[in-house]
Amino acid sequence: MNATVPTSPALEPLPTVRIDKLPILLLPALGLIALPLVHSFSTWVTLTFAGLAMGMIIFIIASGLTLVFGLMDVLNFGHGVFITLGAFVATTVMARLAPWADSLSLVRNLMAVVPAMAAGLIVAALVGLVFERLVIRPVYGQPLRQIMITMGGMIIGVELIKALWGAQAIPLLLPEGLRGSILFGDAAVEKYRIIAVVVGLAIFGGMLWVLGRTKVGLLIRAGVQDREMVESLGYRIGRLFIGVFVTGSALAGLGGVMWGMYQQTVTPEMGGQVNVLLFIVIIIGGLGSVGGCFIGSLLVGLVANYAGFLAPKVALFSNILLMVAVLMWRPQGLYPVVKR
Repeated sequence: MNATVPTSPALEPLPTVRIDKLPILLLPALGLIALPLVHSFSTWVTLTFAGLAMGMIIFIIASGLTLVFGLMDVLNFGHGVFITLGAFVATTVMARLAPWADSLSLVRNLMAVVPAMAAGLIVAALVGLVFERLVIRPVYGQPLRQIMITMGGMIIGVELIKALWGAQAIPLLLPEGLRGSILFGDAAVEKYRIIAVVVGLAIFGGMLWVLGRTKVGLLIRAGVQDREMVESLGYRIGRLFIGVFVTGSALAGLGGVMWGMYQQTVTPEMGGQVNVLLFIVIIIGGLGSVGGCFIGSLLVGLVANYAGFLAPKVALFSNILLMVAVLMWRPQGLYPVVKR
């Protein structure tokens, strides 16, 4: 009697991950809604590009914060210190390189702007390393203490910045070659805003590549979903914590430089003011989601610019209204992380 050998079932291909396109469609939908209200196509183009540029700068600052929360479960209210610090460091560097910044040569202008951005990024990263070791590390897993101690760190950081640079606003003007606008038909788009969009897209693309194509990114995403499992496999999640926190601080410093140039001035309180937008963005996007942070940042930028043109009084709380509308539709944000 012949025994029948059980055959293994045919292997089925892994299901492909579907990207939820509804949040992405909010961006063109918002633009189409605003177009007839603005009444002028050229003005609409200018407002749209200004909103995208503002959103990109917010994303650069907020992306590190959302990763820190997603991986480390740390709501860092001291994030604004790195924003302000990067901007003030840039003012010092730009002052030293004033002959290049005032030159009519674009190459010389970039030789002033790039070192200023690099200095702001590096100093913010180093201070972020110290901040993580002295302030954040003792309160891991203690949400209430995290909020209190990081807010205290924010206050102390602002006072130290005032002691070093003073309490008055300092101008952070664009170099000559980056001022002015480029005409697209009748629409005028500022050169600096084009640069902000390009830099923001480059950072977003780099983050997607790191998170989706590298081993470090795999560990970060796995740590967001299940920290204990990653540690059980022998990986030191603590080192990832430090790396992510320092990277987030560096991005905040870079974003602070770009925000200061966007506003043309730097104040010790600018980090706290931007913090409000950052937390709106990460709540809208879904706590810990980089893609949601990107879409949320662009939505915030577009809404701020459209509302500022159409109804200036509403612009003061337009982003709060946006957050309420999104949370009524999706209470966990546009792209919620699974574990939350």
